[in-house]
Amino acid sequence: MSMAMRMMKGGPSLAGSFARLCAVAGPVSGRYSTAAAATTSASTTTVTKIVTQPAVHGTVIAHGDPTFLESVDIYFDKAAAIASTTPDILAQIKACNNILKVQFPLKCANGTVELIEAYRAQHSHHRLPVKGGIRMAPNVDADETMALAALMTFKCAVVDVPFGGAKGGIKIDPTKYSANEKEAIIRRYTSELVRKNFIGPSIDVPAPDYGTGPQEMAWIKDTFEHLQPNDINGAACVTGKPLEEGGIDGRQEATGLGVFFCLREFLNDEALVARIGLTTGIKGKSFIVQGFGNVGRHTIDSIYGAGGKITAIAELDGGLVAESTEGIDIPALKAYHKKKGTITGFPGAKTVKFAPAILELPCDVLIPAALETQIHSGNAGNIKAKIVAEAANGPVTPLAETILEDNDVVILPDLLLNAGGVTVSYFEWLKNLNHIHFGRMSRRMEERGKTVLIDALENEFGNGHRISAEVRSQVVKGYEHLQNPSTQSCITKWQQLSSI
Repeated sequence: MSMAMRMMKGGPSLAGSFARLCAVAGPVSGRYSTAAAATTSASTTTVTKIVTQPAVHGTVIAHGDPTFLESVDIYFDKAAAIASTTPDILAQIKACNNILKVQFPLKCANGTVELIEAYRAQHSHHRLPVKGGIRMAPNVDADETMALAALMTFKCAVVDVPFGGAKGGIKIDPTKYSANEKEAIIRRYTSELVRKNFIGPSIDVPAPDYGTGPQEMAWIKDTFEHLQPNDINGAACVTGKPLEEGGIDGRQEATGLGVFFCLREFLNDEALVARIGLTTGIKGKSFIVQGFGNVGRHTIDSIYGAGGKITAIAELDGGLVAESTEGIDIPALKAYHKKKGTITGFPGAKTVKFAPAILELPCDVLIPAALETQIHSGNAGNIKAKIVAEAANGPVTPLAETILEDNDVVILPDLLLNAGGVTVSYFEWLKNLNHIHFGRMSRRMEERGKTVLIDALENEFGNGHRISAEVRSQVVKGYEHLQNPSTQSCITKWQQLSSI
């Protein structure tokens, strides 16, 4: 797929991505949940068949900008206008199939009882299972969840991962809850999903998102397996798990690494970068990144490792602007962040309290890697970057996109750039279904070939000398084998059981 999607003035935006979806999706299943509402003393659950959605959302940033859900619909309609697919199929693709709303009580550590609100949207059942992350944020609502679920459908189609789209959200600020309280929330949320058949290896497979990570996914897996003990594929009910819980190496950095790969390929295309006045390659380019979470941090790591200069970073509680022409010292910043839990106050850069202003600083590449609608009609005209790389979901509104294109700013679309996470999640899901670690058969074949090679080298050139057992093991089996991951996994499991 060309990295020039949405390039320069008059670009087709997400049209190419959506058009490909129209081509690969085919007829969408008519499997809707009937409209229902169930209320108990402990929880309230609503499953709704979606026909049309009101344009109501609480996160409009600039006057005149559409809501996030409206933005997704605008992009879809723009692509649908050039797609060679019948209107009835397009209408099915556009509609959100199911939306689940649950409310349940949480007894807090201080003795009070709080009502927790949460959602799960299943956008498209044209391929099963549906797939999408679970976020914890105070601004979660039904519209946002449905918009994100729609983007997951289109994202999976772009990278040809055989999932439908879904998304989940829990309306809390995770920083204001203890670990025990968050565990109780996640486990109760999972139990509600199980009750309503909104989770399962062949139905709906969640993953980490904003405010969640491997620990939360481990709680989901454990809860599901307790409630569904006869499902031998239970580990595949969720991805993004810790390695010892059936996760896959590289999942945490996958989304950020995918952003880097797409940027690298675009910047290595001489014809494309020449049109915006840049030379090829990552090295020496200036980058501004919004977000120092999972996506932003790993994107920054890869860019820094390739010789790029991180000139500014924006976060919720403030931002950093490099004082050196070489950019921010990322290893030092990571050490500071690990110790302090924040990037603000880092002595190697200037701290800026109003982080949104950082997006308007000069740079070669601006990477919004936080939340949606961060570049809107109110600030798009002030963007000085030559490239906007959408690492977050829907960070640019339709009005902002028009302004950026008029200013000859290249926009690299989120549907491609941040698809690394769901791609690696697919392989984790397959690993769990196959009940085997990837590479075991191929590794044995490689070991046999390397053994034959070493024996031949010793016999031909050794002059009676033999390679030591340690060196032979490193060459034949690799360094990772010496770490004995199976033994370490047993030790980790035993430690977990001993702590109960």
